[in-house]
Amino acid sequence: MSRIAFIGLGHMGGPMAANLIKAGHTLKVFDLVPASVQAAVALGAEAAPNALHAVMEADIVISMLPASQHVDALYLGEGRLVHAIEPGALILECSTISPEVARKVHAAAKARDIAMLDAPVSGGTAGAAAGTLTFILGGEAAALDRARPVLEAMGKNLFHAGAAGAGQVAKIANNMLLAVHMIGTAEALNLGVANGLDPKVLSDIMRVSSGGNWSLEKYNPWPGVMDSVPASRDYEGGFGVDLMLKDLGLAMEAALAAKASTPLGATARSLYALHSGQGKGGLDFSSIQQLLRKSG
Repeated sequence: MSRIAFIGLGHMGGPMAANLIKAGHTLKVFDLVPASVQAAVALGAEAAPNALHAVMEADIVISMLPASQHVDALYLGEGRLVHAIEPGALILECSTISPEVARKVHAAAKARDIAMLDAPVSGGTAGAAAGTLTFILGGEAAALDRARPVLEAMGKNLFHAGAAGAGQVAKIANNMLLAVHMIGTAEALNLGVANGLDPKVLSDIMRVSSGGNWSLEKYNPWPGVMDSVPASRDYEGGFGVDLMLKDLGLAMEAALAAKASTPLGATARSLYALHSGQGKGGLDFSSIQQLLRKSG
């Protein structure tokens, strides 16, 4: 089994680390929140006083951090982690970050004979807990072959998107589409209810018709239509508005860099920014339904 350094034990990282421990891997962990570290220690991990100590003698380094600037600082900035990791090790960078930062870390790792995959995930906190995440991977195929046993302890689907940074491009493209069809679903429901339709009946019709999509199938934004989704618990939990706003910002940065046209993505970002500005940033992203109901 691998000796793994795991850095970042938040809502996603904590359950991912727990599944690696269950699979028999040896983990040394670090997080800025002591309670998160203690939760992993209670499951069998070893606590490290900082990230540098965590990576000492590690075969594999996994990081799950909030944003690009945190990853940049950890590996290339103040943390300079890339200089502390042993040559021959493997980095699995699971945060959702800009492709540009991912490629910078890839290049720095390669210069020290360290393999790397940018490995953002899809599946949310439920998928992290269940070990059914989807990993969207950028980097060399040989690194993926090496990482597969570790990734399969945390996820169900592994997709090799391409070269360094490709995992991040695919992830932010997916999340841009997610935002667009969630807004479209919420808008359609708002239109129907405003004209006297039952939201559940309308959802059932659209779900099996040409307007069917993942939001209708798995994550209905109208309260009370679907059990066990954030909309039916006051939009608590799930994938936050501000996290979606961050990912849409990354999508717009990537679009600008590639001169790609993303008018619906830009509109989605504006709507989520408006929603966040009204104090809703901590709610689940499906709460965009509230913004449309107010304007409807």
